[in-house]
Amino acid sequence: MYNIKCLNKISPFGLDVVKESGIGLDDKTEAPDAIMVRSADMNEMTFNPNLLCIARAGAGTNNIPVSRCAEQGIVVFNTPGANAEAVKELVICALLMASRDIIGGVEWVHSISDKGDEVPAMVEKGKASFTGPEIAGKTLGVVGLGAIGAKIANAALELGMKVYGYDPFLSVDAAWMLSSQVHHATDIDTIYRNCDYITLHVPYKKDATHHMINKDAFAKMKDGVRIINLARGELVCDEDMLEAIDSTKVARYVTDFPNAITSKAPNTIPMPHLGASTPESEEKCAIMAAQEAVDYLINGNIKNSVNLPSVRLDRMGVNRICIIHRNVPRMLNHFLDLIGEANINVAHMVNAAKGEIAYTIIDTDTPVGQTIPETIAKQDDVFRVRVL
Repeated sequence: MYNIKCLNKISPFGLDVVKESGIGLDDKTEAPDAIMVRSADMNEMTFNPNLLCIARAGAGTNNIPVSRCAEQGIVVFNTPGANAEAVKELVICALLMASRDIIGGVEWVHSISDKGDEVPAMVEKGKASFTGPEIAGKTLGVVGLGAIGAKIANAALELGMKVYGYDPFLSVDAAWMLSSQVHHATDIDTIYRNCDYITLHVPYKKDATHHMINKDAFAKMKDGVRIINLARGELVCDEDMLEAIDSTKVARYVTDFPNAITSKAPNTIPMPHLGASTPESEEKCAIMAAQEAVDYLINGNIKNSVNLPSVRLDRMGVNRICIIHRNVPRMLNHFLDLIGEANINVAHMVNAAKGEIAYTIIDTDTPVGQTIPETIAKQDDVFRVRVL
């Protein structure tokens, strides 16, 4: 029997999915078959040899050593789109807070609360200090048009904004979600040149998106631009942001990732990582993560993995061989030769690759025994073999 360990508190709705599958939950075990996690940092963890998968109840996976997991035959799942509604709503809130000094105004009213009957007159006299522009008629640039970015682009159009979207890796599914009124930017400089507001929705990748918002990017932006970052703190160079705010190049910065710099920076609204912090989002993320882990443990199917390809095959045979291996020539030929030499018929199979890593499922009409999987596992380019 498989067991799953939770490193963070996971919504009961997700735990129910695990329980209904017959898989056990054991938060004390040192050798789980699967791990469910939210924000716990796993980068320095040593994984037990029988760990098969990690399911992240959320979109970002920078708290998980994704590449190392692949080479240890550990599938890493995330839950794209499960928190999209929650983040979309908070971005709309951030657009308004970036425009009008709502927080400053509320704090000022609290500060004069001891003035009693004078408060109404003081409010009328002081309100001009907290004014700001309407978002209707302004231009929003959405960087990253996945499940979240597409929702935000469409919502901004409904609010009367002109919207530019940029995503060099735009998927067909995401494109179908986008309104035809969203202007397609073929390069990010188009966003910088044209937009009054810019919102970031790209993953953090150290070699690709680290500090993508920096002094060079600011130099290309409109004066008085307002920037929203509910994606990852490391996308923005904080020191360059401070300079841009001081020079009024940036009118306001809203970040969901406060730190020693942004927590006290002027014209900055640091929120305590509220992006997906709704009960509905936590439920949806937990359910999706649990479903992904359960399907992989029981059937070997992979959906929404960040380090392996998506592969699904309906069960058709007596045994199922699941192989994680390098994407190199003649691997499939070797697997099939071993099976054929044992006079075992292949009922069905599927293979797919994601970069340097590939995944193969082979269903057989008769039991495969131990010799074939053991022989496959000994190959240098094979990371893991399972027989279901």
